[in-house]
Amino acid sequence: MEPVEITEDGLLLRPWLASDADDVHRACQDPDIQRWTTVPRPYRPEHAHGFVTGIAPRAWADGTGAPFAVGDAATGELLGSCGLVSIDRTLESGEIGYWTAPWARGRGVTVRAVRAVARWAFDTLALRRLVWQAEVGNHASRLVALRAGVQVSGELRLARPGEGGRTEGWIGSLLPGEVPAPGAPGPAGPGTLDARRAAVFGRAQPVLFATAGDTELRLRPMEERDLAGVVATCRDADTVRWTSVPHPYQHTDAESYLTYGGLTWARGSSACFVLADPDDAFAGTVDLRLNPVDPLLAEVGFMTAPHARGRGWMPAALGALAAWGVTGLGLARIEWKAHVGNTASRRVAEKAGFTVEGTVRGGVAQRGQRVDAWLGALLAEDLT
Repeated sequence: MEPVEITEDGLLLRPWLASDADDVHRACQDPDIQRWTTVPRPYRPEHAHGFVTGIAPRAWADGTGAPFAVGDAATGELLGSCGLVSIDRTLESGEIGYWTAPWARGRGVTVRAVRAVARWAFDTLALRRLVWQAEVGNHASRLVALRAGVQVSGELRLARPGEGGRTEGWIGSLLPGEVPAPGAPGPAGPGTLDARRAAVFGRAQPVLFATAGDTELRLRPMEERDLAGVVATCRDADTVRWTSVPHPYQHTDAESYLTYGGLTWARGSSACFVLADPDDAFAGTVDLRLNPVDPLLAEVGFMTAPHARGRGWMPAALGALAAWGVTGLGLARIEWKAHVGNTASRRVAEKAGFTVEGTVRGGVAQRGQRVDAWLGALLAEDLT
């Protein structure tokens, strides 16, 4: 396959040149490129030289790929990399991959480049589908894909995990006719809920603060040092009675919960926090789980360590989490459920500003059966 050039929307996409090696080497020192891609680590000058003079031209010659250098059409400045990392002529399908040079971020470069490559792949190569993959947690890549028209449809285990070692990957696809026109805003643009949440979940989980009387509390990500506290709390008789935690609860269950918290944050589907006392010791957990169907709805869950009950700590923590969900994630409604009769949980929710709305028959699962549940909610306007 003969290399080509594409000029579109202020960009020049061209074959790689030997003279690009220094810029490629400089770009690939970036921690994000090393974190989220499979470039060699450490990335040395010989790697860059081998890519632009060997790997890239060989892909064109063999017809197995179409790697483009992305440059500014006016100045020629190298801005990134975008292209087809593989081409399957049997299926008439290709996989698209990209990175943005750190000095070119925030300018919509890669969205424009992906659209241009996709249009060329469909119109000139007559491909019938483009596939996109990224490690779960790479929200910047996911946002680019969405803005280019990719339909993100699920997850699969990665064949080559990146530096972070996570094996879960997002997968999406793009078909002819789905590529937004040059200059069109497209989906997931600035100011949308997708963009807002990508900015939140694309960073490390934050620490939130709450105050109960004169006591300063923190909501932070769970750590290994919290596992003993989780086990003790989940073995408590009241926790067993009113929740669906495994019983008998084992240390391995706590380890699974720790893993779950990290993975769901990376997915952008949940935020699991430890309630930490003034000495930063474990005092409970409080979670915010986003609804997979309604993006403006979430559900809370919490449990308080036995030694921390009755101090007003959990209502303060729940209120702080709900406020963060509304202001940080743009939620419109946050729901709370508890088994009918769990008056302690109900008091926590009401003190945090939730309004109990009624009873849901068979509303929650409890150890092999359905039981009635109280339902309450806090709305965004309740915080104004």
